[in-house]
Amino acid sequence: MTTHAAYPTGLRTTTTRHRALRERMAAPGIVVAPGCYDCISARLVEVAGFDALYVTGSGVSMSALGAPDMGALSFGEILDRVRRICDAVSIPVIADADTGYGGPLNVIRTMREFERAGVSAVQFEDQEWPKKCGHEPGRKVASSREMEQRIKAAADARVDPDVMIVARTDAIALEGFEAALERAERYREAGADILFVEAPQSEAELGQVPKRLGVPCLANMVEGGRTPVLPFPTLEALGFKVAIYPNSLTRLFARAGQDLLSSLKTTGSTAAMANQMLDHNQLWTLFENERWQALEKRFQD
Repeated sequence: MTTHAAYPTGLRTTTTRHRALRERMAAPGIVVAPGCYDCISARLVEVAGFDALYVTGSGVSMSALGAPDMGALSFGEILDRVRRICDAVSIPVIADADTGYGGPLNVIRTMREFERAGVSAVQFEDQEWPKKCGHEPGRKVASSREMEQRIKAAADARVDPDVMIVARTDAIALEGFEAALERAERYREAGADILFVEAPQSEAELGQVPKRLGVPCLANMVEGGRTPVLPFPTLEALGFKVAIYPNSLTRLFARAGQDLLSSLKTTGSTAAMANQMLDHNQLWTLFENERWQALEKRFQD
């Protein structure tokens, strides 16, 4: 009889991670979810020992389309990447679903498909489409009523009650901090499990978010963005339950890639940076090479 527990993560069905995230949200401490945009970055987050990961829409846009986060990716393109990431890891996945990609029926389909893909927390935002990065100009927000309907549609579509809904508001830039908090409160009443007030502009504003809202809140740490980047123990002390670092790996990989390619072009070799690389076996081990090899051999003998 096949023992599926021996399968590598990429071929295994993970059935308990939704409950694991909900239980972590109810327990003391903060959930730190570094951002990823593909299977390599996702595996790095899991192997590093984090409790969850965050699929960053901007990172997916850059890596899949070669475009900044301006709403150019289609729902199907994003779903394909989200599904592959969920298959590559066993930890809970929090995924950016932008605005839900249309009206109520689109939101329902987005929720259903993301849940089927293995996402444990689906994030919706109150921007108009096409959305933009929360730390860039040019955003437009929908009415709070429209966003409330998105949340209600997502909650109605949810099959597993342990799957969570993250409601993000981008209203600070257009309506001010107080208006953003008021919107967040309405989104909680509409059924959101986690509130995400985008782009507070000081530590004092950050501290007001969980204090005023009184439910699990998410802090978005964007290097070079509008919000000060604080250590996650400080965010925990301020009352946040989730901290995401959506493009830290993206930025690091891009800089390291620039350095490597510059060195190769100048010196004719990669030797100058070899000690900063994983070797062949280390890279393959990151993807459970021994499990894949053992599984193949089981059906060759």
